[in-house]
Amino acid sequence: MFTLITVLILIASLALVLLVIVQKSKGGGLASPFASSNNIMGVRKTTDVLEKATWWLFGAIAVLCVASTHFLGGGATAESKTQQTLEQNAAKAPAPTALPNLGGGTAPAAAPAQQAPAEQPAQ
Repeated sequence: MFTLITVLILIASLALVLLVIVQKSKGGGLASPFASSNNIMGVRKTTDVLEKATWWLFGAIAVLCVASTHFLGGGATAESKTQQTLEQNAAKAPAPTALPNLGGGTAPAAAPAQQAPAEQPAQ
């Protein structure tokens, strides 16, 4: 649904850009060559229609942008599912009873009290 709304926003944005380019500004615009040939609605009506269409497209884009935020975070992504699985597996794993001695010089606290001496090889 988010993709559909995004496509609608893009189409409306392109139409809005075209409408703004066609509108007559102070110095004249792309609409000036068409103003003389437009006898059906007249020049005044054409600018009213273009202005109303511009406002309607602006409103539609604004509404679609707000509506798209509803669908933005709606589904769980693969990354969040992976994170949930890792957290569940970490909670199930047993905690280590003793830390290994990694050459720190002292024996770990949970080391056995006495060990049998290793046998000496015969010479």
